[in-house]
Amino acid sequence: MISDYIFTPAHYFRELRKEELFPNADAPLEVDLGCGEGHFIEGMAMQYPERNFLAVERLQGRVKTTANRLNNRGLKNAKVLRLETAYTVAWLLPTASVSRLHLLCPDPWPKKKHHARRLVNRVDFLQGLRRIIAPGGEFLLKTDDVEYYENALESMQTLAQPDEAGATFVAQPWPEDAFFYPMTGFERHWLGLGRSIQRIRWVKSQG
Repeated sequence: MISDYIFTPAHYFRELRKEELFPNADAPLEVDLGCGEGHFIEGMAMQYPERNFLAVERLQGRVKTTANRLNNRGLKNAKVLRLETAYTVAWLLPTASVSRLHLLCPDPWPKKKHHARRLVNRVDFLQGLRRIIAPGGEFLLKTDDVEYYENALESMQTLAQPDEAGATFVAQPWPEDAFFYPMTGFERHWLGLGRSIQRIRWVKSQG
């Protein structure tokens, strides 16, 4: 059933436990923020059945489309959550639970007066990254917007400073053929229009 693929927390105002998301809580957890129509999470869940995947999306229509896509494939290692992405990262996801967090072609909010709305500029989001990504885990970003990319590089310098455990986020090269990574619908759209895609990943040190 499609409803089996839509994750609804028992409580929205406390930190989740990892076993609430998936029964096999020891499996690596990857999170796709703003999953669109679910092409990326579908591809990843098929390729890596030993990992768990949680898609996060605010728009109801996209949540249903993603759940339907997962249901059609019978992918028991993937679910979709309808919720605002910054809140999910800042407050809901379990501490040190995420092995990889994916932010792919986010809304660039191009007008200068709207830059504060960008996820990478939100203090609660950056603090949430520190909290939820496990040591050795990664934050991966793709964007078609060069100015957004440069903004993210600057904002992530905040996390280059050690936290209380001594852990830092270090930028790493991300060659296009580094590992299996399916395209999102947004990425296909922008590439079809002749836009280039900027990519970068940050790895959290062990501290």
